[in-house]
Amino acid sequence: MASFVSTHCILPSGVGFVHDQDRSCGRTNTLHLQNAPKSPSSLSFLLSVRASESRSDAVVVQSKGRSSFSQTAAVRHLTGSVTRAHGLRFAVVVARFNEIVTKPLLEGALGTFNNYSVQDEDIDVVWVPGSFEIGVVAERLGKSGKYDAIVCIGAVVRGDTTHYDAVANSAASGVLSASLNSGVPCIFGVLTCDDMDQALNRAGGKSGNKGAEAALTAIEMASLFEHHLK
Repeated sequence: MASFVSTHCILPSGVGFVHDQDRSCGRTNTLHLQNAPKSPSSLSFLLSVRASESRSDAVVVQSKGRSSFSQTAAVRHLTGSVTRAHGLRFAVVVARFNEIVTKPLLEGALGTFNNYSVQDEDIDVVWVPGSFEIGVVAERLGKSGKYDAIVCIGAVVRGDTTHYDAVANSAASGVLSASLNSGVPCIFGVLTCDDMDQALNRAGGKSGNKGAEAALTAIEMASLFEHHLK
């Protein structure tokens, strides 16, 4: 049975609605203003109500000088779940440069995978020389079809030259390109810090472990793709 929306409006004296003649089920019933004031300050509007058998009613309102909007109860919210990691496969690409930082980041990532029931046999770790090389390897892994998400771990620490900016920007764009080109989520877990203290604080120090956070993001994104975006 079709459902209908009843709308009440307070209108100026002498102004009323004129209904369209077609009121058949599933058609749009349009209400037009009759004898509406024509002063520049007045607003003209159109109220359309569509009755549907398959979903909740949607009300569309158009006002002079404003865009229309639609409100409906049939909105779906899709999200990944960190508790649905069973059977998902992950790769971790780790830069060897600044290993004093990247090794604890890797340990944090592996610990998180273990805590969320990802099996050791479903994780591959690939070492690369530095953060600059992460992108190309992540893209190759993504295109292999073996992995549901890839965690990219590195550490770029500012020095005395502009080399830091070149490597940091290249690492970020490389990981993004790998994700877009392969269609597999590639998670950016590369630290870009002003000094070594900042990096160590984010590799298990007082600022937490960004490798662990990257692994958690990878689980959620892999779950989202697996269960909703195939």
